[in-house]
Amino acid sequence: MKLTVLGTGDTVGTPKIGCDCEVCKAALARGLERLRSTYLIEVEGHHILIDTSPDLRKQLLLAGSPKIDAVLWTHAHYDHIAGYNEFYRIQKYPPGYAAKGVMDDVAKYFHFVDFKKYPQTPYVPFELFGIKFTFVEVNHPGMYTCGVIIENNGKKIGITSDTNDVLSDRTVAAFENCDIMFIDALMNPTIHIGKHMNYAEAIAFADRVKPKEFHLVHMSHNIPLDWKYVCHDGFSVEI
Repeated sequence: MKLTVLGTGDTVGTPKIGCDCEVCKAALARGLERLRSTYLIEVEGHHILIDTSPDLRKQLLLAGSPKIDAVLWTHAHYDHIAGYNEFYRIQKYPPGYAAKGVMDDVAKYFHFVDFKKYPQTPYVPFELFGIKFTFVEVNHPGMYTCGVIIENNGKKIGITSDTNDVLSDRTVAAFENCDIMFIDALMNPTIHIGKHMNYAEAIAFADRVKPKEFHLVHMSHNIPLDWKYVCHDGFSVEI
């Protein structure tokens, strides 16, 4: 199984339109971008997405235009779902998997799309193409949101999705001892936003749940490109 991070940016991406901050200027000068949040999983000829960002067309082109067999959604904010309509006239809309509250939100947003819906119960594992997935509830005020646990070949990957660090004991326990984690880190340590973790809070959370390896994602242009633990678009791991 191979997982590729197709997007590590927040809702506006990096470089931010019209911004002349040092991070955005450096990104432009180096030809780098932080596209919006999408993960691609490849396993034995099958392809699964976690979230479908507004940048999905570009992301799939860069990934070699794979046929997508299933989509998992963490929550229904624009920057995590809007790209689902990119499948129009490309392939049959892939079936969607999400916690019931998330699926209801996504179905309402895509009321004009006919697709198969498979609502899931948080903390109850389900399998797709031999991979075990589990949605776990996180804390993203204003929008019901779940992180994802992925298990394959005795290894465990955790994706927090958008969240602050005030999480239930059940969710913290689910994230403990991952082999690899991808952790929300929207802002630099000087900025605190209640809906997300900042850089320092994300590192503290990693220390709390103790993954063997972790990478910071869902970053705004306030996070420099070369800080430690910063993930970059196109980063991949195999388990």
